[in-house]
Amino acid sequence: MEVTEGGVRVEVEDARDGASEGRADAVFYNPEMELNRDITVAALRAYAEREPRVETYLDAMAASGVRGTRAAAEGYDVTCADVDDDAVALAARNLDPYGGTALQRDANALLHEGYFDVVDVDPYGSPMPFADAAVAGTRNLLCVTATDTAPLCGAHFESGVRRYDTVPRNTEYHPEMGLRVLIGALVRRAAARDKAAVPVCSHVSRHYARTYLELDANATEANATLESLGFVHHCQDCLERDHESGRIPDAPDACQYCGSSRVVTAGPIWLGPVADAAFAERVEREVTDDMGEADRARDLLATVARELDTPTHYDQHRLCKLWGRPAVGMEEFVATLREAGFAASRAHYSGTAFKSDASVAEMREATADLA
Repeated sequence: MEVTEGGVRVEVEDARDGASEGRADAVFYNPEMELNRDITVAALRAYAEREPRVETYLDAMAASGVRGTRAAAEGYDVTCADVDDDAVALAARNLDPYGGTALQRDANALLHEGYFDVVDVDPYGSPMPFADAAVAGTRNLLCVTATDTAPLCGAHFESGVRRYDTVPRNTEYHPEMGLRVLIGALVRRAAARDKAAVPVCSHVSRHYARTYLELDANATEANATLESLGFVHHCQDCLERDHESGRIPDAPDACQYCGSSRVVTAGPIWLGPVADAAFAERVEREVTDDMGEADRARDLLATVARELDTPTHYDQHRLCKLWGRPAVGMEEFVATLREAGFAASRAHYSGTAFKSDASVAEMREATADLA
């Protein structure tokens, strides 16, 4: 069947039966990932303004080649790679009106043979088996999707430790935990190759985490990125959390706020900003009305651009349940924190997520009159 995304008409496998990117044995097309692809196109437009010399783009796991075809329509010199011959044939047909190349190649082998200005890694499951090759073969911008959210956020603990070489924790801010685990793992892999990897835009949507990392082949800058790695200490009783930078945690025996011994430590994870606010705003401006998920993309990117850089978010419903009082509207809750003198913002991870530099006790006091 044929579908249109962002003004680009492509041939795809019939998606009416619920075809999903979770089907590893098919040349899949997942309509639910259109938001991801819309933001990708907007990010490619914004990055071309940021770095006008970028030309080449690799869709490393192309499947039907929809993402690569949309990049080609933006003027990028696109290569779509896949190990499946049917996928390569379909991607070649889709690329034909716009130019580009479809190759039947293993992404790891291809990325060790040459360089691409922009590399997009969107595999079935974890991207980590491709991380070293992707870092090696990327000149400027590395775009990565991870769909193995349970290991990322600590729900599947052993898998998370094994794949991402960290200790993930399953908390009420598990979407952000997963994103920061992913970024931290990629930053460490890049640093091992004397490359700095800095996230310029990132988001979590439904069943995946997505990040765009700008790479710089500079050992000194790579050292600097490691300073943004560290640990989060989370009290499971009062929900307070602290964070510390460094490679060796000084884990507390008890919560300094309530004295509970139920404190868990996560890390090393990325503690720095998950996006460059100015770049996220530029990406938002590049979202156009011909995109099927334009409204959602704009709302999400606007929230990402305004988010505080604190390493974890809070959930108002979870806090209000702890405090034994009803939740209120998010705008009112955040505004009240600001009026009390604290920094506060909505967070894109969910409709009830927010960020603040206030402690949990300070939040409770500041918002007491809302109950």
